[in-house]
Amino acid sequence: MKNNVCLVTPPSAFLLDERVFPHLGILRIAAVLKQSGYHVDVLDTSGYSNYLDIVRHYAATSSTRMFGITATTPQMPAAARIARVLREELPDTRRILGGPHVTLAHAGLKQEQNRDIVGGRAARAVSQLDELFDVQVIGDGEKAIFLACDEAAPKVIDADDRKSNLFLTNEDFERLPYPARELIDLSSYHYTIDGVKATSLIAQLGCPFGCRFCAGRSSPFLRGIRRRGVASIIGEMEYLYKEYGYTGFMFYDDELNVNPGLVVLMQKISRLQDRLGVKFKLRGFIKAELFTDEQAEAMYQAGFRWILTGFESGSPRILVNINKRATVDDNTRCVEIAHRRGLKVKALMSIGHPGESRETLYETAAWLLLVKPDDFDITTITPYPGSPYYDDAVQSQCADGVWVYNCPGSYDHLYMEEIDYLKDVDCYKGIPGEGVSHVWTDCLTQEDIAERRDRMEADVRRALNIPFNPSAASRQFEHSMGMSLPPSILRTTA
Repeated sequence: MKNNVCLVTPPSAFLLDERVFPHLGILRIAAVLKQSGYHVDVLDTSGYSNYLDIVRHYAATSSTRMFGITATTPQMPAAARIARVLREELPDTRRILGGPHVTLAHAGLKQEQNRDIVGGRAARAVSQLDELFDVQVIGDGEKAIFLACDEAAPKVIDADDRKSNLFLTNEDFERLPYPARELIDLSSYHYTIDGVKATSLIAQLGCPFGCRFCAGRSSPFLRGIRRRGVASIIGEMEYLYKEYGYTGFMFYDDELNVNPGLVVLMQKISRLQDRLGVKFKLRGFIKAELFTDEQAEAMYQAGFRWILTGFESGSPRILVNINKRATVDDNTRCVEIAHRRGLKVKALMSIGHPGESRETLYETAAWLLLVKPDDFDITTITPYPGSPYYDDAVQSQCADGVWVYNCPGSYDHLYMEEIDYLKDVDCYKGIPGEGVSHVWTDCLTQEDIAERRDRMEADVRRALNIPFNPSAASRQFEHSMGMSLPPSILRTTA
């Protein structure tokens, strides 16, 4: 039927556990469709290894012919397989792709076009999508989805342009309905903060900084900040408490403390708890060099017990090369402030940057051992379209399929393989011992980076007595054609 839409979340098999945080972006799309009278099904295949069986079952038992699929870059192999199954099972379907990967691929393409590059890497990544998807939505999808569902929809809908009326303003973000969490089995997502049942929410969109490894630096959708007002944020927290019983909240904003009104927001969250007679446990991301004692104290009083910060490296050379803007001293001071105010710190580290060597890896491990974070991640850097590492790389004159990024100032190099994003799970993180590196440096091979990442994590965890995070086994959908999909997979509007 014309107003029937099925929104699909592909699995993320590279993650240790896929049922931690629901995908709020596609649930916002579901909410605006539902608000406008559409019948919406949400097909959530997170955590299911036989997800294609789920798609085939739905295709065989539903009259829906409009499918919207969201995908990050590591999810693209699964998204491509889903699109192929839909094309085979339901040739008359419209397959719409949205989310970060398609946005980043087009951001990279725009950079190539600005430089008069014909047939570049980003152009090839976009052409792959042209073959599989009828409509590509780049940038914000909350308004663009209605154009994508129209019979006369263009092949590409560009909502990643501040001049477009499809690009969300602060006022638009404020007015959006809350994500349609009722269209997934929220109880199947398990996350806790200090033993309290928790879920995620998003108070602001975008990160304004220019880290060279970060995708989206040339995308207004991902770089431009859009904020909701305090009343909207408080209202969503109260709704999640009253409707689902949550007293733990993970703020999934890029950097909470780029908001000059952070302390006021914390004070209002404290007053909400007083009014409700409950105590919240909160967690979120902050920018190290902007962190202050006043922020930390207000966050603790509001219920924050954890902060997460992308320190990235303990090497001054690497921090300059990645344009982090924070120094090693800034990062150390951030941990000291947090610990002084009773906040635990998860340090988000990455390796494989231009200039990475055994010496810089040693500096990173030594810094972690010095500051003693309460938890940490070490990820292998992966250049995605829309990041300077990817967009500014040039093809090697010495080897086919190899691209080289030359770091401004230091002239350190980063070498990277050509990636087929529809086949290769080029993930930033994964199961220990199973990760690979698609990059190498002047001093470290791909094998060096993959092996040393695992070794560094094991050694530092052992020294700091921080346990490894266990992985969760993927599930199997057991079905017969006469059976309905269970609510952990399919939820639908009434």
